[in-house]
Amino acid sequence: MAIEAPGKRYGKRLQHSKIFGHGLHGPKSTNADLNVTPLVDMFVILVLFLVANFSATGEILSMSKDIELPEASNTDELQLAPVVQVSKDQVIVSGTSVGRVDDLTREDYLNIPALEEKLRDMKKQFEDLHNAANDSGSFKGDVNIQADKKVQFRIIKRVMFSCAAAGYGNIAFATMAPSKSGSDATASRE
Repeated sequence: MAIEAPGKRYGKRLQHSKIFGHGLHGPKSTNADLNVTPLVDMFVILVLFLVANFSATGEILSMSKDIELPEASNTDELQLAPVVQVSKDQVIVSGTSVGRVDDLTREDYLNIPALEEKLRDMKKQFEDLHNAANDSGSFKGDVNIQADKKVQFRIIKRVMFSCAAAGYGNIAFATMAPSKSGSDATASRE
């Protein structure tokens, strides 16, 4: 056996490093250290964020920038129902435009035929769905009207008449809470 001259002695950590030329030999370790604490902390923060931002009531109204709601102090919470939006420019039912306000001011009819037809279709869909499911839940006729506070009353009157003619007699107006308590949308029953 040959005698070797002793060389530099590296610490345990550096003995198998690639820099010192000894790291290319031997099997690689399959064990990796994983610190679980930061992972758990991240998930806790994520859960707390989701719980804090969860709304149990859901989104009933989509606030449009074209509609400035009036303020009311005597209000109730809005119920989930079809929404009729009346802006300065047009009348929209569940995202579908049914008429322009300029055209409605020129007409002398008391109802809005396109609005009435759309609401009747929605009522029929509701009844068909509940009949197919053998559900005993009867049609209540709830509708939410979200109208700009600068729209003429005769337009609101025509919208209300069309809703009632289509079978939606329980009309609720979306209003804003007074500015001192916040800006939550609430309902004022008519």
